[in-house]
Amino acid sequence: MLTQTLPDTDIQLPRLMLGCMLMGGRWNTDPVDSNHVNRACSAIEAAISLGINAFDHADIYCKGKSEQVFAAALDEMRLNREDLFLQSKCGIRFLDDPEPGFPGRYDFSSKHILASVDGILKRLHTDYIDLLLLHRPDCLMDPEEVAEAFDQLHNLGKVRYFGVSNQSPTQMDLLRKWLDQPLKVNQIQISLDYPLQIDSGILTTKGKPLPQFRAEGALDYCHLHNIIPQAWSPLAKGVLSGKPLKESEAHKQATADLVKQIAEKHSVSREAVLINWLMRHPAKIQPVIGTMNTERIQNAAEGAQGHWTLSREEWYELFISSRGAPLP
Repeated sequence: MLTQTLPDTDIQLPRLMLGCMLMGGRWNTDPVDSNHVNRACSAIEAAISLGINAFDHADIYCKGKSEQVFAAALDEMRLNREDLFLQSKCGIRFLDDPEPGFPGRYDFSSKHILASVDGILKRLHTDYIDLLLLHRPDCLMDPEEVAEAFDQLHNLGKVRYFGVSNQSPTQMDLLRKWLDQPLKVNQIQISLDYPLQIDSGILTTKGKPLPQFRAEGALDYCHLHNIIPQAWSPLAKGVLSGKPLKESEAHKQATADLVKQIAEKHSVSREAVLINWLMRHPAKIQPVIGTMNTERIQNAAEGAQGHWTLSREEWYELFISSRGAPLP
């Protein structure tokens, strides 16, 4: 497994991270059981056997159950906490939390950040997490209040490093002006099926990003400021790697066929092509794969082992196919 350095530290991270959103089963308050733990053990074991010792969480995943299941799996597997890199996210609050009638919202208040981290540590059965990310931008964020919370968490030894998720360059600039703790990561949606972070850089004369696109330039900003861009949903839920396409997804068939063709040429999996397409970018994107399927974990890892890489021509061929139009 290829590695990269967490900026300005001596920590070596695998180029792939395992996302743990699905470990808790359903997004409800039903109790977890041994089946959840066994499935988590299999996924964690597969990841570690491939050199993936970094794991991504969020306090909301399966309403906290994913972190609980992960901790139970680690206890059962008797893994050494110091050998793992654990990150989690906070800032999203559900409908009716904590009182009926409260809206679903974002909350970067110091009180909520501090309480969220305590909950994360309790569920993960650990005294610290390596990285805390702010999960989606809070419209009411006070950067000075966030800075105070970060300093307190760092000084107490509860969080080693900090980052954000789904933030634009200006939102990161706003935070960085007040933070003493440097931002190490911005986790954004990017994949061959959703390449707008890259496409926005060339759409200067015609065309426009999709309506949900809000963080234009984030990839270049991360590269410029030595911040790791993590890619969530890098495998695009399988739509380009063998999952049957719906009628509304028929326009993706040509790209899916091209992925298959290139995978066969290099004797690798289709998932490996999708991962390598991201890693070929010079910003050193770190894909966060969210599958619990051990075969898909193994397939994705083929794209990060360093024994092959897409050519510039193959990369652009895939990009042009995905965007659905020639370059301007």
